[in-house]
Amino acid sequence: MNQYDPKRGIALSIGASAMFALLSAYAKLLAPLSGLDIFAWRIVWTVPGALLLIVLRKRLPILRQLLYRMVTEPKLGVAMVVSAVLLGAQLWVFLWAPLHGRMLEVSLGYFLLPLVMVLVGRFYYHERLDALQWLAVVCAALGVAHELWMTGAFSWPTLLVALGYPPYFVLRRKINQDSLAMFTVEMALLLPAAAVFIIIGGSLTTIGGRIDMWCLLLPGLGALSTIALASYLKASRLLPVALFGILGYVEPVLLVLVSITLLGEVLNAAQLATYIPIWIAVALTALHSVRLVRFATR
Repeated sequence: MNQYDPKRGIALSIGASAMFALLSAYAKLLAPLSGLDIFAWRIVWTVPGALLLIVLRKRLPILRQLLYRMVTEPKLGVAMVVSAVLLGAQLWVFLWAPLHGRMLEVSLGYFLLPLVMVLVGRFYYHERLDALQWLAVVCAALGVAHELWMTGAFSWPTLLVALGYPPYFVLRRKINQDSLAMFTVEMALLLPAAAVFIIIGGSLTTIGGRIDMWCLLLPGLGALSTIALASYLKASRLLPVALFGILGYVEPVLLVLVSITLLGEVLNAAQLATYIPIWIAVALTALHSVRLVRFATR
């Protein structure tokens, strides 16, 4: 039975993208905490939210089963730890970048990510690419070539996002467990590291007397992360996969807008020569996805 609800799904997906983009600006409100401090506190406050979602969605038996399998199947346990580390790196750079004027570089990584995934599909999963997809790859390559010509290399935040997420997605696909249960376990696995960062970084002392931090800003960080996740996961169930993929391009667009309007970063003419071919590639990939949706619904 088809349970798609495009109107609601699109609203939830765009809402989730907006909340994820706002997280980059939200980090500025948490001064004087460092990016590593904010990352650690995000983990601490996201775990309760994820567990609440588990209970509300009646996924507790699924979570228990996953935890049991991690204990009885060492390979699965190791895979989940690796998955948590890969995700942790992304969560950290996402909160570190806006504090250091590097959010545009992170957004470029998110623009490149769908195109990297196209190449992963072609060369790792041996999926066939049509003319539009190959044209998108060529356009992206032009943007990449320009960036390499201008700077000699992509910045490491761009590379971390564009090349760091694909192994995470591939590993998650291999593990093949409930998405929300996996996310909850990943967050829980990151808790010990988060605790160490909080203790070593001295953030407890830094914000010890800040009532606004304890009562509003830090809980808000966890709530924003959890609500964004809940909306994202719900949208993934209400939309066809291809349409859900198209809407995934909304987030990097919003990240650029947030970077320029709220974080004060500047997109200069030289950078536009890198971004424009990549934006064209994203548009071509989106067009390809639209055609897939139309074909599937005929």
